[in-house]
Amino acid sequence: MRILINDHAGHPPQVQLSRALAQKGHDVLHTYTAELQTPRGALSKRSGDPPNLSIRGIPLSKPFDRYGLANRFVQERELGRALQIHAREFQPDVVVSANAPLAAQKALLSAAHQMGAGFVFWLQDMLGIGIKRNLKKKLPVIGNAIGNYFIHLEKTLLAESDAVVAITEDFVPIVMRAGVPRGKIHVTYNWAPLEDMPFYAKTNTWSQRHGLDQMFCFLYSGTLGMKHNPAFLVDLALKFQKHENIRIVVITEGLGAEYLVMKKNACRLDNLLIFPFQSFEDLPMALAAADVLIAILEPDASVFAVPSKVLTYLCTQRPLLLALPSDNLAARTVEKAEAGIVVSSTNTAAFLQASEKLANNAELRKTLAANGRQYALVEFDIQKIADRFEDIFGKIHSANLMKRNNLNAKRVKHC
Repeated sequence: MRILINDHAGHPPQVQLSRALAQKGHDVLHTYTAELQTPRGALSKRSGDPPNLSIRGIPLSKPFDRYGLANRFVQERELGRALQIHAREFQPDVVVSANAPLAAQKALLSAAHQMGAGFVFWLQDMLGIGIKRNLKKKLPVIGNAIGNYFIHLEKTLLAESDAVVAITEDFVPIVMRAGVPRGKIHVTYNWAPLEDMPFYAKTNTWSQRHGLDQMFCFLYSGTLGMKHNPAFLVDLALKFQKHENIRIVVITEGLGAEYLVMKKNACRLDNLLIFPFQSFEDLPMALAAADVLIAILEPDASVFAVPSKVLTYLCTQRPLLLALPSDNLAARTVEKAEAGIVVSSTNTAAFLQASEKLANNAELRKTLAANGRQYALVEFDIQKIADRFEDIFGKIHSANLMKRNNLNAKRVKHC
């Protein structure tokens, strides 16, 4: 098959899947948005990559504006047109799209069906719900109406897709209410590429470069946007402000980073260290500098988002501290793996209490870390994951071929 996998964010699991499918003999084009400020996966061709794998960054006229409503409206359409061009040039049998802004997703779906290709909506977040939530805060009067439009658009795109791959069972009822039959919905949990997250000791090139090899580090890495609460990290820095050997390390960019810099300066938090996104090659060493890894998600974001950074964390053999709604898949995963402590994202006191417990109990940290790594070794088998996706794509492709053959037979009969 010819398979186009589009991942707006350029995250690690999606490109790992593209590599695995290419290794299985499929012609694969992997696309991502080049002008997007976000952590990236291994998006450069490697020496061992097969020739039937292509990886392309989709350029935009300027950096993608996540939060500017008018700019984003224009850029989503620019991205959609660019994706259509690449899709028509590649002529895929199946198109898979993850994390794409809804206007761009609509354009790519339209191009796929015009070419007779199957379209798979890889549902990472319920974007419509998230957009409505944020717009209601920014624009109390018209935000609700605009948000309802995006919810309707997302439902329409889900209904028009040949299959939906949802990353959690929690999305299934919402997708079914959009009119998608249960038989077209496939639940496949996200994962992290173990091959790209090797185990490193705390003392490594990155930690030594930044003077962290002898420090106890609470570390947060990844996007820190509207569905997160960076105040948790400020409170953590305030709690340990007088501990000379403890650092709060945050690897992020954008609004969250700006907020933390402001608080760091205002509160004189010398123990709060803020770094930009690290290269994919440096990331495993950066995460290994942690003694405890942190993830945060706002309560009202739980219905539409699952923080994938938690899965990367599990690979690193480090204990986790999560401030998440208890019903979120990431929280359930960590509790099932017994890989960390999960507290409510509305309970700052519990978060700080858990941080102290982890800081003072080396044996507990060791046990939780080992449990997390073992979970990743068992669950993140890319060959089994690729087999599941290949089965979904194969059924769609076969159904499309049957439709074409029937149409051709009707045309011959009429002639």
